[in-house]
Amino acid sequence: MPTAPNIHITVLGSGTSVGVPTIGCGCEVCHSDDPHDKRLRPSILVTYSDRESTRNVLIDTTPDLRQQALAAGLKRVDAVLFTHDHADHVMGMDDLRPFNYGRRERIPVYGMAETLRSLRRVFPYAFEGEARHPGGVPRVEGHELNGRAIDLFGMSFEPIPVSHGPLTVLGFRFGNAAYLTDHSDIPEESAAKLKGLDVLFLDGLRREPHPMHTSVEQALGWVERLQPKRAFFTHICHDLPHQATNESLPPHVRLAHDGLRIEVSQN
Repeated sequence: MPTAPNIHITVLGSGTSVGVPTIGCGCEVCHSDDPHDKRLRPSILVTYSDRESTRNVLIDTTPDLRQQALAAGLKRVDAVLFTHDHADHVMGMDDLRPFNYGRRERIPVYGMAETLRSLRRVFPYAFEGEARHPGGVPRVEGHELNGRAIDLFGMSFEPIPVSHGPLTVLGFRFGNAAYLTDHSDIPEESAAKLKGLDVLFLDGLRREPHPMHTSVEQALGWVERLQPKRAFFTHICHDLPHQATNESLPPHVRLAHDGLRIEVSQN
C-alpha cells in the first residue's frame, strides 16, 4: 500500500493580536535585530497533495494575510478554516480576493456558526452574488462546522473545541498534527484527541498567567500531559525573546516563528 504524502505546515504568523514589534513599544524584543522576534498575527498554511494537485488550506485570515502570502510565495488557497471570529484571525479575509482570480468556483470557508455570522456581517460582499459585485471582491462560500471532522481534498480536518477564557474556539487536528491557538484550557474530551502527536501547536503567550491565554509554564504542562514528539508555542507576545526562551525549553519544545516550515506524516 503506498505511503500517504506528507503534510507541510508553514507558520505564516506566530504573534499575538497586536503583533511584534508592538506599536509604540520600546522593549528589547520589539527592537530586536533577530528576525525570529518579528511576529505577524497567528496563522498557518497546511499544504499536501491529492490525486489532482497540491492543496493549500489556510487556518485563519489575519490582518497581515497579504504580507504573509507574499512572504510564503502563496499562489492558491483551496479552503480556509477559521478558529474563531476575533479580529486578529479574520480581518484579512478581503485579501483572499487575488486567490479568486482565474477560478470560477468560490473558496470554501469553514467555521462555527457564530464565526460565519460575524464574517457575513463584516464582509457581506464576499458571500453575495456577482450581480451586485461583478468584480474586485473575494468570493467565498460559508460552511458551518458542527463538531465532526470534514474531508478536504482527501484529508480529514477535525475541529477541536478549546476554551479561550469564557469562549469556545476551535483548534484543528489533521494527519498526525494539531494546531491550537488562543486557548486558556483544553477540555478533557479534546485533550483525548491530542495525545501522542508528531507535531502539536499550543498557545504560549508569555511567562505570566493570562485569563484568556496559556502561559509558557501552562503550555509545558500540556506538553508533559499530551506527549507530542515535537511541540511549538504560538500566539507569542513581546515578553518572550526567541533565542533566550528556546534555550530555556526542553529540546523537543520550541517557539514557533514566522516562516517556520514543518513536515509531518498524514498517518
